[in-house]
Amino acid sequence: MLGFGTVAKKLFGTTNDRKVRSVRPLVEKINALEPDMQALDDTALKAKTHEFVGRHENGESLDDLLPEAFAAMREAAVRSLGMRPFDVQLIGGIFLHRGNISEMKTGEGKTLMATLPVYLNALTRRGVHVVTVNDYLARRDAEWMAKVYNFMGLSVGVVVPGMEEQAKKQAYDCDVVYATNNELGFDYLRDNMKTSIDQMVQRDHYFAIVDEVDSILIDEARTPLIISGPTQDRSELYITLDKFIPELSEEHYELDEKQRSATLTEEGNEFLEGRLKEAGLLEEDATMYDPESTTIVHHVTQALRAHKLFTRDKDYIVKNDEVILIDEFTGRMMQGRRMSEGLHQAMEAKEGVKIQPENVTLASVTFQNYFRLYDKLGGMTGTAMTEADEFMEIYGLGVVEVPTNRPIAREDHDDQVYRTTREKYEAIVDEIKKAQEKGQPTLVGTTSIEKSELLSQMLKKAGVQHNVLNARFHEQEAAIIAQAGRYGAVTIATNMAGRGTDIKLGGNAEMMAQVEAAEKGITDEGEIATLEQKHESEVEAEKQKVLDAGGLFVLATERHESRRIDNQLRGRSGRQGDPGRTNFYLSLEDDLMRIFGSDRLDNMLQKLGMKEGEAIIHPWVNKALERAQGKVEARNFDIRKNLLKYDDVMNDQRKAIFGQRREIMEADDLSEIVTDMRHEVVDDLVTEHVPARAYADQWETEALSERVRDVFGLDLPVVAWADEEGVDDEDLRERITAEVDNAAAKKVGQYGADTMRGVEKRILLQTIDKEWREHLLTLDHLRSVIGFRGYAQRDPLNEFKTEAFALFEGLLSGLREKVTKQLAHVQVLSPEERQQIIERMQALAAEQANAPQVAQTPAPTPEPVGAGAPAGRSAPAGPALDPERPETWGEVGRNAPCPCGSGKKYKHCHGRV
Repeated sequence: MLGFGTVAKKLFGTTNDRKVRSVRPLVEKINALEPDMQALDDTALKAKTHEFVGRHENGESLDDLLPEAFAAMREAAVRSLGMRPFDVQLIGGIFLHRGNISEMKTGEGKTLMATLPVYLNALTRRGVHVVTVNDYLARRDAEWMAKVYNFMGLSVGVVVPGMEEQAKKQAYDCDVVYATNNELGFDYLRDNMKTSIDQMVQRDHYFAIVDEVDSILIDEARTPLIISGPTQDRSELYITLDKFIPELSEEHYELDEKQRSATLTEEGNEFLEGRLKEAGLLEEDATMYDPESTTIVHHVTQALRAHKLFTRDKDYIVKNDEVILIDEFTGRMMQGRRMSEGLHQAMEAKEGVKIQPENVTLASVTFQNYFRLYDKLGGMTGTAMTEADEFMEIYGLGVVEVPTNRPIAREDHDDQVYRTTREKYEAIVDEIKKAQEKGQPTLVGTTSIEKSELLSQMLKKAGVQHNVLNARFHEQEAAIIAQAGRYGAVTIATNMAGRGTDIKLGGNAEMMAQVEAAEKGITDEGEIATLEQKHESEVEAEKQKVLDAGGLFVLATERHESRRIDNQLRGRSGRQGDPGRTNFYLSLEDDLMRIFGSDRLDNMLQKLGMKEGEAIIHPWVNKALERAQGKVEARNFDIRKNLLKYDDVMNDQRKAIFGQRREIMEADDLSEIVTDMRHEVVDDLVTEHVPARAYADQWETEALSERVRDVFGLDLPVVAWADEEGVDDEDLRERITAEVDNAAAKKVGQYGADTMRGVEKRILLQTIDKEWREHLLTLDHLRSVIGFRGYAQRDPLNEFKTEAFALFEGLLSGLREKVTKQLAHVQVLSPEERQQIIERMQALAAEQANAPQVAQTPAPTPEPVGAGAPAGRSAPAGPALDPERPETWGEVGRNAPCPCGSGKKYKHCHGRV
């Protein structure tokens, strides 16, 4: 008997079916406008953009404009690209515009579909961001789709790493911006470290469409984006500790592969204590449990993790004397990405390459919080349904499965499970040979470089011709993938997420023409077009042969932790109604089966008494594997949710700080803010030393006088004032306030209002940045230890919120005092004084030119513009002293003679803050 839910689905369709049906009338409306758009000439069609912009400015909503805008864009695509979006692409575009994720199968035309909602939303002139997973796709899609946008009068920009600031700013000012997720996030952070509005490159966070949305918003969301600066070099420590790890035996440590954590056992601690004492890293009477040993223990643990949990050619590769991480979801190299907390340095020591110094966080943001800045967000991918709950909970994004243009004709076979890896690979090689013999192209999916190269060696021995695509050969990616659908082709690839190039059966004529033109040195576009036509007829003939052979065969050598990655690989076969088949080959020794698989499955296979080379094939096995993958996905969701909960605490503070910075940069006159800060500092000082309703003999007037001298540089008769009859705390507050205001007014009179306004702005921004950096470091340390509060039955997250709030309050309070103190002590040089310094420095430089140079270590600090020569500023040794640049003086001691030759101590001359 059918359940009520099943009956309801049969009668009314699924929720997804109802959503798709609800937009059908809108699609019919767009289709009805097609003849009208076809009747317009190119100029009239382009003029529609100007008309739509005007109508929107006059109050017409984007929803009202949607049918006409989509119809106009569809006609523009036909004329500029020779491609007419299908009805299903219109459906996907409508859902994107409404702030949903459109799940479309591979090869259904997501890139073209995105142009429809992008065009509609670009009519607001606020700029629309199209987010891709890598630079290649950003450039390719921008160049390809620019034809249709330009046809309709819109400008297109592309943002990739390494661009000049001016070029990047121009790109962000375009109507449509193609960019990678990393570059968008880093530009946001960099913008909030700038010192003036006109230096900022991003202008708005209005609407973003994220391509491969599951890869960006789910897979990469576990890793926050961090802009960091180097700290001290500790390479020797890493190299020394690295030598100890191979000496450890299995009883010395415990590994948790699920959590990727490693801990030393009691025996391990004792063994390492002895080795550390021998190496002089631990005092004779010290132990690894002492608080002073925390750093050493941390680095030992990181070295252990590097050796036992991170594998070369799977988690990272070594290239050009560098350890480069590999993205576990796409199989690509992640240039510029580094593991934090010394783990990357531990891997560098393990591989014997140059150890880069550790970094300190200057600014950070998670992808979750970056993309939640946008007023509206949309996404597209072939695989999002399995994570629909997370998309809704974290981003408020619904997932809609868009029907395919043609029915799927692909056969998905049940998984084949072997007992050992060797048996599995032997069966895979046999299956590939059979497919190649009948001319069926085969795409083989592997989970790591190591495994792709192992399989490649086995295929070479078996005499099977093939191509390999992994992080080592990613430069040839597009060419290899484009030809993976040729008759009898065999392509081994690591994960297929976001490859961005369709596998066309029979081959890709355009790519074949480009390769031939490059070989023959042909650059003329007309000749290349002729080559393309020649290859098109070849491809057409070859396509038929491939179709007769059964279409593309996707063979996966392992199940991935995430069902989505498996589905992405599967989705490469059977595009646009083509035939195809998919099969997954597994063994009980695979990582997923070993770490997360069901013990019952292992027992069941043993009871069956499987023979050598025999596989078990049953739908139940598929179900057991899906359950294991579901467990992993749930665990990863928890990790991301937990990361987000902590980052949300920081995000509120980040928004407050970044908002305050922006207000400061936008303001021409900050005197009111500075005055308020000055008054609040006076209030705090008086409240601290002269509590309200306290007796006069309880007042700490001498301490107050000292603090006023320290902060404001003023010798005020505070003690005498307090001794006067009838004076209370409010009188003291008013008198001190009047004096400090008077001193500030004199400074403005002495240096000029404009000069002081500039100094105020620079000092405010520099102090905020310095305090924020220190605050981030404190929060990082707090987060690493807050979990221990759980042992006291207290919720670590609530504890973190309370502590972080108190720290932020302290940051704001300290900020007021530091800004006020700097402004009270700042001195601005007159042109005459500056000339005197230049002359003295020229004389000093001439004297030192003949003296032996002493190397100095650079320790740069921020330099206030308009202020006197900064204290402690230094530069690397080498260049002679430059009279125009005090920063070339090197590191000058506070009590040393001032390099300007005045005869005074540095702290009383140019070292004054």
